[in-house]
Parts: sequence; C-alpha cells; structure tokens
Amino acid sequence: TWTQAQRPSPTIARLDLTATLCPRLPRVLVSGLCAAGSFVLVAFSRSVGTSLCGVVLASISSGLGEVTFLSLTAFYPRAVISWWSSGTGGAGLLGALSYLGLTQAGLSPRHTLLSMLGIPVLLLASYFFLLTSPEPQDPGGEEEAETAARQPLIGTPELKPGSSSGLSLQERWTVFKGLLRYIIPLVLVYFAEYFINQGLFELLFFRNTSLSHAQQYRWYQMLYQAGVFASRSSLHCCHVRHTWALAALQCLNLGVLLLDMWFSFLPSIYLVFLIILYEGLLGGAAYVNTFHNIALETSDEHREFAMAAACISDTLGISLSGLLALPLHDFLCHLS
Repeated sequence: TWTQAQRPSPTIARLDLTATLCPRLPRVLVSGLCAAGSFVLVAFSRSVGTSLCGVVLASISSGLGEVTFLSLTAFYPRAVISWWSSGTGGAGLLGALSYLGLTQAGLSPRHTLLSMLGIPVLLLASYFFLLTSPEPQDPGGEEEAETAARQPLIGTPELKPGSSSGLSLQERWTVFKGLLRYIIPLVLVYFAEYFINQGLFELLFFRNTSLSHAQQYRWYQMLYQAGVFASRSSLHCCHVRHTWALAALQCLNLGVLLLDMWFSFLPSIYLVFLIILYEGLLGGAAYVNTFHNIALETSDEHREFAMAAACISDTLGISLSGLLALPLHDFLCHLS
C-alpha cells in the first residue's frame, strides 16, 4: 500500500500537470476554435464551398485533438486507452443521436448546429479543470500503479517516461517501422469503413419503408456510431491482437455492399441496418485494439511518439477512401 508520504503533494502534482499540459495548450485551443468555427460556418452556409470549409475546420479539430490527447495518454496508466476510446465512440454516438433527435423533433439544421457550440467550451473546460495528474492508485492494476510511482509524470528531461522529445530521427524511424503491422490494418479498416460511409450510404435507399431518404441516411449514421461506441468500450471484454482479421472482415463488408449496389439482393433496410451496425463494431474494435496493443508493446520513452504516429492510420484511410469513393458515388448516380 502507498502511504501519504509516498504520494505527490497537490502542489507538486499541479505543477507537474501544468508542465505537461502547457506545451499542448496551443493545439488544444486551435482544436476548440476550429470546432466552433465549423459549427458556425456550416450553420450559416449558403454555398457548397462555405460548407466544405466548415467540414475542413471540423476535420482539423478532430485530427489535431486526436493526436494531442492520444500522445498525452503516454503519461497515464495504459487503461486510459480504453477510456479514451470509449469516450470518442460515445461522442460519435451522442453527436449522431443529437442531430437525428433534434431535427426529427422539428429543429432546423441551422439551429441544431448552433446548439452544439457549447461542446468546444466543454472541451477546453475539461482540459483545464478536469484533467488530473495520475497517481499510483489510479485504475490500471497494481503493475500500472507501481510504474506510475516509479516514473513521475514530469521530472527532469531524462526521467520523463512518456516523453519522446529526445528521440533521434533514426529512433523515430525504427519505432515507426515497428508500428506498420498495426498501422496498415487500421488504414485498411478505415478505408473500407469510410468508403461505405462516404460513397455508399446515400445510395443505399429503400422505397418500401416509411423513412424518407434523408431519415434513412441519418439512421445509417446513428447505427454506425452505436456500433463504434459499443466496440470501443469492449476492450476489457474482448482483446484482439491480430487486427488484420478485422481489416479483412471490414473489406468483406465493403464488398457485400458494393455488390448490392449492382444487384440489389438485400431485401430489407433492416438487414442493411445490421450490416452497418456490424461495420461500426469492426471499426471501433480495430481502433481501440490497435492503440491498446501499441501501448502494451512500446517502451515508455517511445510511447508518446508511437501514439502520435499511429494517428495517421485513420486519417490516411479516410483520405484515400474519399479520393475513390466520391468519384464512384458520382459514377453510380449517373448509372441509376
């Protein structure tokens, strides 16, 4: 057990935490401002160009926030990876449910988006007022507690367990090459996932249902996010080491839905609902298990860099899928 004398005093813990958070302050502020700007731009947009600028700001906010906060997990017990993944999955589900619920309740899309402006404020408030310095008794198991005690969050530069600032280019390249066995499957998962989301969701339209085209699209998004949330919260129940299997299953999902675009063999929208829920489950499982495996297998001094470097996986997969899915979407629209 840990005595009171072995625990850092509140003053020291706060100074340590401040030293950790301050270097990331500009990125967090930019992320919050971009999030707010995206809501405002899209809400008041009168052209496609303005709407796309809002989408770009939202992407900057999401990507910058992800790389910042995931690298910050290097200073905390490894169990925080599961909590982070569950939180991001919950955020996606909450966003989809909020938009679906508010618009179906009669609120206009503009007012729905403007009602979300409190989210960037909550982001900044939670960063400054809720985030605390990890202590030995934090969840993560006895081994994690001992590691946290032996290696303080912030100390002299050579004692920072999660800091990668001193790594040479050669060390970074070596670490990155070791990450490829996790990065490549996650790229493939996100490529297939967002190929479906960006290129096929709008075309999976069923006329034998009471849902309008727009409502069907919103339900697809909500079910996808529900699957992501469930699987990103499942790490303690199911740990997948071989993430390439998830990539193969997600590509199979893409193949099934692409074939349905040509042959229309899926008889009911409810079957598509199940497939999209399954798609979200695979995507969320690939995300949380990839970063959990990286956290387990990288050394303390490499972990911060490894977490940040692995963040390129989803960005690269989404970008590549967009480059191919959007032209295919237009092609299929012309065929129909």
